Amino acid sequence: MMASDTNTTTQEPRVGAVFLVGAGPGDPDLMTVKAGRYLETADVIVYDRLAEGRMLGHARKDAELIDAGKTPGERGDRQPEINALLIAKAREGKRVVRLKGGDPFIFGRGGEEAAALSDANVPFEVVPGITSAIGVPAYAGIPLTHRGAASSLTVVTGSEAPGASDASVDWNWLAKSNGTLSILMSWHNLPAITQALMNGGRSAGTPCAVIRWGTRPYQRTVVGSLSNIVSLARQARMSNPVVVVVGEVVNQRAAARWFDNRPLFGKRVLVTRSRSQSAALVRLLADAGADPIEIPAIEIEPVDNTAEVDAVLCTLPDYDWVVFTSTNSVERLFDRLNALGRDAREFHSSKVAAIGTATAASIEERGIIADIVSRESQSQSLVDGLGKQGIGGLHILLPGAETRPKRLAQGLKRLGGIVRELTLYRTVLPLDAPARLANALDSGVDVVTFTSSSTVTNLVTMLDGGAARLDEVKVACIGPVTADTAKKSGLTVDIMAEDSTATGLVDAIVGYCGREGTMPNE
Repeated sequence: MMASDTNTTTQEPRVGAVFLVGAGPGDPDLMTVKAGRYLETADVIVYDRLAEGRMLGHARKDAELIDAGKTPGERGDRQPEINALLIAKAREGKRVVRLKGGDPFIFGRGGEEAAALSDANVPFEVVPGITSAIGVPAYAGIPLTHRGAASSLTVVTGSEAPGASDASVDWNWLAKSNGTLSILMSWHNLPAITQALMNGGRSAGTPCAVIRWGTRPYQRTVVGSLSNIVSLARQARMSNPVVVVVGEVVNQRAAARWFDNRPLFGKRVLVTRSRSQSAALVRLLADAGADPIEIPAIEIEPVDNTAEVDAVLCTLPDYDWVVFTSTNSVERLFDRLNALGRDAREFHSSKVAAIGTATAASIEERGIIADIVSRESQSQSLVDGLGKQGIGGLHILLPGAETRPKRLAQGLKRLGGIVRELTLYRTVLPLDAPARLANALDSGVDVVTFTSSSTVTNLVTMLDGGAARLDEVKVACIGPVTADTAKKSGLTVDIMAEDSTATGLVDAIVGYCGREGTMPNE
């Protein structure tokens, strides 16, 4: 259209951009800082099968998530469809992240996507990732080069059958090289590949390793030689996705093995804490080698009518003591203070008490040092501490959940305290939790963790068969109050933390599994 005399012009639609992002080999911590930043700002994320679910946790709540993964053995080439999707979304003016396992340009078809975007005049950027060819062997304790064992490395695809008329890989040449081979996408053709290497001159005794789901908590590694690795891997029920390493460096695994030697490696641990509070526990479990399964048994909801809460908070200086029983009570109270335009200065004439070191730490983050901290997560310990202070006739504010044990309030009243209980929030059962819990238990769970009485009560409510559904699962509780609730609910408590914190709970699980003589997968 030609411009008119009034200089009106037709604007072209704004074109967004596409970011070809390498997700790394599986462990979310191996994703680059840049990759995480782009995920956080993406309008659309198009991800493949090997992108770990926790990576998508970086996405905005309103981001469009599109699964473009292809299952091994699936017929047909979906790449043209994916290329068209990336172009279409970018032409809508959106920031599109194409999240690809490993590195986009190492057997990831990222080059084809870049070419298609270039032809369509769509701006794009490439964010490299750690390729599984390198990252997976490292997690298996296999250095791909090693002085005296290998001074060269060849990364090769195993998707082509050796001997095929259109094969592009020269297995005879690879057989004659003395370097390490890191072979991707090779499970289906592994029998033909090992035979081709032996036919080409590699010794039948050449060390060989097959690593499945590398860098993840359920990583499995089978070690053998070219002559027997296929049978050993089949006996271990290996399947895609695998990385195969061929060469003398495989012998270094005995000394360099680290990832699958961690104390909780391969253990599936159910985390029932609310998602807003589970990050620290999940991180500690993962660092110990466990596979954390997050199925929150509770969600925290603020009260519908905050008029009573706000009225009490406006009179905070009138209270001699404010007693916090959980990090939730701290967070919700300060949320309302902030909404009222107030801050920690409202506590200027009050003393503060906390149940548990985690609660005390949450208070300290807001600029207040608790006057009394019960090291044990039980109300009687705090009642005893306040009793030594002498609280007869003093006004005590006890903020917390809608449903809570009455022992603390009753104990303070027996000491002569004038107690005001203030409901800040309620705990509810997440709608999708029962179905997710059933699926997790069907897949197998080794340990279930409970961090509050509410998590126990809600999880048992979700179980169709009642507590008996957890008969084969070890029960770990953060403290005696939670453990008591578990026992009353019909559960056998196997593990209880000495220190009622996430760290204490994980330490207790590690100690228990060590005493049970658990062995890492091999």
